[in-house]
Amino acid sequence: MDVGVFLPVSGRSASRGTLIDAARKAEAWGFASVWAADRVVMPWSIGTEYPYAETPEFIVPPDRPFLECLTVLSFLAAATDTIRLGASVVVMNFRHPLHWLRQAASIDRLSDGRLLLGVGIGWMEEEFAAVGAPFAARGRVGDEQLEIARILFEEDRCSYDGEFYRFADVAFYPKAHGEKLPIWVGGEGRRARRRAARFGDVWFPYFVRITAEELAAHHREVTADAVAIGRDPAGVALAACRGVEITDAEVPQEPDRLRGTPEQVAEALRVFADAGVSHVALQFVAPRYPERMEHIERFSAVLDWL
Repeated sequence: MDVGVFLPVSGRSASRGTLIDAARKAEAWGFASVWAADRVVMPWSIGTEYPYAETPEFIVPPDRPFLECLTVLSFLAAATDTIRLGASVVVMNFRHPLHWLRQAASIDRLSDGRLLLGVGIGWMEEEFAAVGAPFAARGRVGDEQLEIARILFEEDRCSYDGEFYRFADVAFYPKAHGEKLPIWVGGEGRRARRRAARFGDVWFPYFVRITAEELAAHHREVTADAVAIGRDPAGVALAACRGVEITDAEVPQEPDRLRGTPEQVAEALRVFADAGVSHVALQFVAPRYPERMEHIERFSAVLDWL
């Protein structure tokens, strides 16, 4: 299993110096990837429940910095050498596909193929309203964008005529660094899993709490859906984002949660690796950035267990 860590792209610690330091240390400590979350605008009042924490309130106050995801990854492509650069996840609906896919292809080229392109359709209704994107149609918009991505990355003369996007006979170069730029499709629900089966090279959900057996069962639905539409089920791998809390002393283990000493967390992750998870992006839970980096360094000592 490859292991990555989330970067401090939001809050008081989000700065040039901390990002370079965090990414270079993760690279030196042996992590496979660093990850940037995505946010375009922060409404002062948010009524939509946050789905990626144990409490429903969004975790970043609106008066704190939140750096743009693809900009951060482009910046770190020049500040690192080998570590992979992950977007978790680009909310496609807030951007025109011809624009942001050009950005993604450029990052992949300039980093010698290190981009991990996570994509999703968003969750915060107030953010959709602010940017003028249709919230109710976000699934259909996302599907069109992924159809467009395939065309742009695979064809020389690119055209599309859909419900939301239309263009005719355009060139799109550069393509990806390698033969293709794999698409990591985020989302946890049934429709997201169907989207991963149809368009994804990786299904990349973020469940706050889930057992390895439950995650593997959901992935079997993805591969079954892939077979039903004529895709090779082996072509849709399983990765995951997970929150993790590092403790000083051993704690009782819960199979749907990553919490404990570095050794306990590594043992828990081995269960997920045995269930088919090939890559995990860890969001270390700590109230302050220095403490978070201390936990990441402590955990790096057990990476060879995985």
